[in-house]
Amino acid sequence: MTKVMPLAKRGISNSRLALGCMPFGGGWDAEPFTEQHVKEAEAAVEAALSIGITMFDHADIYTKGKAEQVFGRVLQARPDLREQIVIQSKCGIQLGEGDLPGRFNFSKEHILHSVDGNLERLGIDYLDVLLLHRPDPLVEPEEVAEAFAKLKSSGKVRYFGVSNMSASQIKFLQQAIPDSFAINQLEMSLNHLHFVDHVVHVNQQAGTEVNFAEGLMEYCRTEDIQLQAWSPLAQGKFSGRDIKDEPKHIQQTAQLVQQMAADKETTAEAIVLGWLMYHPAMIQPIIGTSNPERIKACADAERQASLMTRDEWYTLYVSARGTLLP
Repeated sequence: MTKVMPLAKRGISNSRLALGCMPFGGGWDAEPFTEQHVKEAEAAVEAALSIGITMFDHADIYTKGKAEQVFGRVLQARPDLREQIVIQSKCGIQLGEGDLPGRFNFSKEHILHSVDGNLERLGIDYLDVLLLHRPDPLVEPEEVAEAFAKLKSSGKVRYFGVSNMSASQIKFLQQAIPDSFAINQLEMSLNHLHFVDHVVHVNQQAGTEVNFAEGLMEYCRTEDIQLQAWSPLAQGKFSGRDIKDEPKHIQQTAQLVQQMAADKETTAEAIVLGWLMYHPAMIQPIIGTSNPERIKACADAERQASLMTRDEWYTLYVSARGTLLP
């Protein structure tokens, strides 16, 4: 049975991987970006395009706006590129400043202001997708709906989605918003297994320790909401990072990944991502690196997902969780 990504069903993108641009632009400080940062971003984008990645993930807060500015410089140097790629960004988080703490803001005013900032920094006329970054406990769905309607009618945003939200939070927003959400971006990886654990631990004591919203995977699949995985490579824990201080089961899983990669004549990154992409939800990993070689090491991920067996998938899952299934 041939499966199709929810994003492809909506005509948004068929890019099985996306590049997360959070590292672009230097540090999360007031220091301006440099020409070297622009060159690094250009190299990362070129590496991504070379392996078929045509979707790029941003947020207004990434390196305090510098990530989008640097990406804008890349687009400026290649004006033909904009119509060949899909750009998504996020809003809704306000970083701490002065006496104010970090906070969330889904007010109409903040959403509209944020998108204007996204577009200005990126140097573009529209976002393909806008995500609400993290849930705001003070949200008024009708206010979000007004902001989205204005953004869509003005042509500034084509599609909308969310990040780090439960099924109930999505439903709460959707009752006021006519456009169905296209995306929900969540942390999922061999190191963050709760999206699987919440299924296998139903009616078990171990389920009380699972930090994942009940029914979220099933809801997103039913509603054709694209599940995107942030930090899918788990910061290299299974694909080359020094992990001598990690728990034994993490070290053993890294060894297992390396052995599978050698046996299949591929990279450890392709195995780690292939495991995630094997899931029937057609998860789209957001690769969070700007290293061109590491980006290219992910090229074989989709093929490895198609070649992976159910037994191999469960072997990696059980190894990574560190305890046997009942």
